[in-house]
Amino acid sequence: MQENAMKYEMLPLDRINRGFEPGLSAAVNAVIRSGHFIGGPTVARFESQLSDLCGVDYAVGVSTGLDALRLTLRAMVICGMIEAGDGVIVPANSFIASALAIVDAGLKPVFADPSETDFLLHADEIERRACEGVKAVMPVDLYGRIAATDSMLEVCRSRGLLIIEDAAQAIGASRRLDNGTIVNPGQWSDAAAFSFYPAKNVGALGDGGAVVTRHSELAATIRALANYGESQRYHCTLPGFNCRLDPIQAAALSVKLPRVGQENSARRRNALLYRSMINADERLILPPEPEDGDAVHQFVVRCVGIDRDRFRSRLGDRGVATAIHYPVAIDRQEAMRDYAGTSRCEIAARLSHEVVSLPVSSATSPDDIRAISAIINETLEDI
Repeated sequence: MQENAMKYEMLPLDRINRGFEPGLSAAVNAVIRSGHFIGGPTVARFESQLSDLCGVDYAVGVSTGLDALRLTLRAMVICGMIEAGDGVIVPANSFIASALAIVDAGLKPVFADPSETDFLLHADEIERRACEGVKAVMPVDLYGRIAATDSMLEVCRSRGLLIIEDAAQAIGASRRLDNGTIVNPGQWSDAAAFSFYPAKNVGALGDGGAVVTRHSELAATIRALANYGESQRYHCTLPGFNCRLDPIQAAALSVKLPRVGQENSARRRNALLYRSMINADERLILPPEPEDGDAVHQFVVRCVGIDRDRFRSRLGDRGVATAIHYPVAIDRQEAMRDYAGTSRCEIAARLSHEVVSLPVSSATSPDDIRAISAIINETLEDI
């Protein structure tokens, strides 16, 4: 049964986008009428909105989440913050874009295992992987929870490690540290990279991305690299690329961004409802209870004592769409065979065979969550 025939879809983008009308179409049509399709005030307005949301001085819109990461790393090399060939610790249980950006910048990915409890990179694993030549760490705010912890920040400070935050799944998220400080993406790291792929909590009408940072030189270098390396029109001081955020995407994102708090709140509500209604046992492990600032980009359960394919098939037969984020650990990807080394990430590999994502967006109503939970409970009794 295909997802588009499912009663309970993972992410019905048509319905989600209709919820932003008529403002969404009006914003896009305003760009069309303006005749200004590259850069300009529409992009600048969105960058200002994003900077204000994150509480970070600089925001640069770019073409994709991958470009946000790779331009940041390339700019760090140009700015002398890191050198070609240096190692960057990155968790192996994420989307491959994190590692692709590291390789693209001439750096070396050093793959690390996540915690089994919250799927995030922890300080002890950074300590374990921080061998000679490692100069940075790329924590991933996986499934919408910011990876920052006091212990991680202390390890990075003591070892002098740069922090490049992959915040692709954490737009609008925040996290309270042990000392009571609440941090947003980019506030605790040297730079944070966002993706606005349509399936994200704030999704464009195509691809889009952005970087936020407190470093002025880094922001200026990223902006130049994204626009052919130009310092002024037709004068290029850097070997750059064409990785700009276009005004149509920026217009759509400007309409959606102010409602990210509502979206994330609905997702936290749904996650809490799942946790209260699914009769989980040792065969099906639920994710941790969402924290107040979590974006809950995915609600991910683990099939430990049941066959994952059979579980998904049973849910699909009852009209429940599911997904796997992610089916292959990055260090096991063929594209990374020259970088994986001999110390494999066993936890990441195991999770790749266990995880299942359930519908959790604001388009999934509380009644939907109750119905899906009942189907899961019946499946657990029968499987």
